[in-house]
Amino acid sequence: MGKDVIIACDFSSKEETLAFLDRFPGKKPYVKIGMELFYAEGPSIVKEIKARGHKIFLDLKLHDIPNTVKKSMHVLSRLDVDMVNLHAAGTRAMMEGALEGVTRPDGTRPLVIAVTQLTSTSEERMREELLINAPIDQTVMHYAANAAKAGLDGVVCSPMEAGKVHETCGAGFLTVTPGIRFADGEKGDQVRVTTPAQAKEIGSDYIVVGRPITAAADPVAAYERCVAEFVG
Repeated sequence: MGKDVIIACDFSSKEETLAFLDRFPGKKPYVKIGMELFYAEGPSIVKEIKARGHKIFLDLKLHDIPNTVKKSMHVLSRLDVDMVNLHAAGTRAMMEGALEGVTRPDGTRPLVIAVTQLTSTSEERMREELLINAPIDQTVMHYAANAAKAGLDGVVCSPMEAGKVHETCGAGFLTVTPGIRFADGEKGDQVRVTTPAQAKEIGSDYIVVGRPITAAADPVAAYERCVAEFVG
């Protein structure tokens, strides 16, 4: 499976989202639909963007009791997205339930990945606010190993952890990495960030890029720069 750049379409309306995608004539970039857009527009926005020919990462980060996640994933499986996610902190039983729920009667399913630690989370915050005293990289690897044991396809992690995740879980275990900024760009509220080129070198399989593309004066040029730096 080749590397790819996923654009985080973190917009609050259908109109804004489709106007943004209209700026990519002849291109069908992989897009991420997160909570803001999904809660604003519902499943219809997923169907419409899918009908336009885009691959979709549905980023809803499910985290609940195993049976609820299983039933929710069963509903989401009807949307024909390419990737969905949940929180690894929900335990292996929850992740196994998610896989069971999202697998369609014909055996097909989207990629299922688990969030380890959000890129806005620092080790200090983990220790002081979450009472997790293990080093952040050790926690991420433990969560990733649990996801692999549950049968998931990969994890969302910081680009800085992608190489270690592959060492821990195997080269075929996918790493989907947000926290991407251009070397000459702003970090925003992300704590653990890298450039597209650094993410490629470390071993990310997918990078998720939001504001460096969506807020750029020329989003298409910014997207093409990401692809050139990350995919080559």
